Amino acid sequence: MNFFQHQDRARRQSRTLIAVFILAVLAIVAAIDILLVAVVGVTSFEPGAPMPPPGALVQANLPLLAGGAISTLAVIGVASLFKMATLRSGGGQVARQLGGVPVESDTRDPQRRQLRNVVEEIALASGVPVPEIYVLEQESGINAFAAGYTPSDAAVAVTRGALEKLSRNELQGVIAHEFSHILNGDMRLNIRLMGALFGILLLALIGRRVLMHAHMGRSSRDKNGAAVVLVAFGLMAVGYIGLFFGRWIKAAVSRQREYLADASAVQFTRDPDSIGGALKKIAVYSQGSYLDADTEEISHMLFGDGRRMMLFSTHPPLNERISRVDPGFRPEELEALAESIVREQKREREAADGRRAAGQAARPAFDAGSIVDQIGNPDWHRLLMAAAVAASLPDNIRQAARSTEWAPEVLFYTLLDGDREIREQQLLIIAQRMGSESEEQVRGLVQTAGIPAPEQRLPLLEVAFTALKRRPPDFMTRMLETVKALAAVDGRIDVFEFLLARVISLQLWESYNPDRVRAAGSRALDACRDEALLLMAVLARHGQSDDTAARAAFQAGCKALDLAPGTALPDTDDWVAVLDTVLPKLDRLKPAAKERLVRALIEVVMYDGQAAPAELELLRAACYLVHVPLPLLTA
Repeated sequence: MNFFQHQDRARRQSRTLIAVFILAVLAIVAAIDILLVAVVGVTSFEPGAPMPPPGALVQANLPLLAGGAISTLAVIGVASLFKMATLRSGGGQVARQLGGVPVESDTRDPQRRQLRNVVEEIALASGVPVPEIYVLEQESGINAFAAGYTPSDAAVAVTRGALEKLSRNELQGVIAHEFSHILNGDMRLNIRLMGALFGILLLALIGRRVLMHAHMGRSSRDKNGAAVVLVAFGLMAVGYIGLFFGRWIKAAVSRQREYLADASAVQFTRDPDSIGGALKKIAVYSQGSYLDADTEEISHMLFGDGRRMMLFSTHPPLNERISRVDPGFRPEELEALAESIVREQKREREAADGRRAAGQAARPAFDAGSIVDQIGNPDWHRLLMAAAVAASLPDNIRQAARSTEWAPEVLFYTLLDGDREIREQQLLIIAQRMGSESEEQVRGLVQTAGIPAPEQRLPLLEVAFTALKRRPPDFMTRMLETVKALAAVDGRIDVFEFLLARVISLQLWESYNPDRVRAAGSRALDACRDEALLLMAVLARHGQSDDTAARAAFQAGCKALDLAPGTALPDTDDWVAVLDTVLPKLDRLKPAAKERLVRALIEVVMYDGQAAPAELELLRAACYLVHVPLPLLTA
C-alpha cells in the first residue's frame, strides 16, 4: 500500500468514523430518553395505582423527551466543537497539554541533540518540514506520538523514558513509525477522533461525577430521592455507553494503522531491530509504555499503550507487533532479552550495515516506481542521503536555521546570488525592508560559509521552518515580501526562488489554518488533463537543452498517462504564471489520480537518465504544492 492508497483509505475511514459517531450519538440520545421515561414513571407512580404503559408515558412526555434529545445533542456537539477549536493551533498544543517541553535548536543535552538530529534526518529524507519536537519530561515509560492536521503544523513528542532507554537506532525506528502517521494522513484522523469523541466522553465524566455525589443529595426514601439515584445510575450507564463506543471506535481505527506504521518504519530504516528493539524494551521494562498522564483522549495516537487495558486496546498486543517485524521472535525469549538486548542489537546492527552497504552498490539512483513507493515511506537509502546532506551543512548555518532569531536570515541567505553585484543589491533590499541588523546577519553567514550549494538550499528551508512559524503573522508578511523582492532583483525568477516563495507561503498558511487544509480532492485526472500537460511541459523545458529533447521528455510523460503519441507540447513561455494557475487545480485531484500524475512527472524528469538540481527542485515544488511529499532526491 503506497502513499496515495493510504490517503484513499484515510478518507474512507474518516467517512466511516463520521457514520459510527452519528450512530453512537443516536444511541446515547435514545438512552437519555429511556432514562427520562423511567424517571417520569418513578416520580409519577402512586402506591396502589397501576403503572401506565411505556407508550403512554412516551406520548404524554413528548416535549420532555424532545428537550432531552436536543440537550444531549447540544452537549455532545458543543463539547466536540470546543475540543476541535482548542486543537486548531496544531500538534504542539496536544504535546503541551500532556506536559511536553520543546526541544530547543541550541540544546546542549546529548539525548535531546540526538533526538533533534534523528527527527531532522527523517524529515529531510521524507521531503516534509521539520516538525516541532517535544519531550514529556515527567514520563518514564517508553512512548511517543505525532499530532497535527498536516505536516506543516505537526509535532513529534517522545517520553523521557524513550530517550534514556532506547539506542539511537531504536529511537530512529520509533520516530520513523511516527513519521508514517504524519505522511499517511493518520494525524488528521487522530485529531478529528479526539474532537469527535470528547463530546461522548464528556457524558461519561458527567455520569461518574453525578454518581459520586448522588449520596450527598436527598434521601432515597422519597420519590425525589429515588429519582436522583435513578438519574445518577442512568447517567453513569449512558456514560459507559459513551466510553464503550469511544474505545471501540478508537480500537477499530487504530490497530491496523499501527501495524502499517511498524512496517513503514522497517522499510524506512531497513533494520527490523530498530523498531523491534524498541518494542522489546517496552515488553521487558516494568513501566513499559504506560504514562502517568490521563491518556483516555490520546490513547490512539501513542506509539504504545498508554495504560493497561484488556478490552478495546488501541494497540495490537506487543508480542504480535514484535513478531510481525521479527518473524523469528518467541515470547519466552523476553526474559533473556532483558539482559542481552543491548549487546545483541549492536551485533545485529553491524551485520545489517554490511548487508545494506553491499545491497546499495547496485541500486539505481532513480526509478519512477521506487520513488512513488517511497512517497510517505522513504527507505534507508533516503535516510543516508539526508544524513549526508545534513552533515554537509556548516555547523553555524545549521544552528542558525534552527534559531528563531536567525531563521529569517537563513531564508534570505538561500536566495543570495553568486554574482557579487546582484548579491549587494539583495543585501541592500534586506537592509531597507528588514533593517540593518538583519542585513549584517546575512552578510555574516556569507562571510563564514560562502554561498550555499544548490543541494543545500531546500534542506535549509525545511530545517528553518519550525523556527520561522514562531514569528508573528505581520513579521511573516514582511518577510515574504522581502523574499519576493530578492527573487526579482535580476529580472527573472529561477526554480528555487519559485519553490521558496510558494512553498513557504503554503507551509505558513497551513500552520496558521490547519483545520482548513485538504490534502486530497475528488477530481479525476481526465478533468485536469490540460493542467497536467502544462505542468509536464514546464518540467520538460526546464530539464532539456533544446525543443527536440523537451518534446521527447514530454512524450515520456504522456505515455505514462496513456495519452495518444504525438500529443502537442503546450506553450509555457511564462512558466511561473502557468504553474500558479494549474497547481491549485491539480491539488484537487483524488489520491489515485495524483499517483498517476506524479509517475508521469518523474518519467519526464528522468527521460534522459539525468536530473539537474533545477529539475529536482521544480519537481519537489510541484509535488509539495499538490500535497505529495516527495522523498529526498539528489542530482
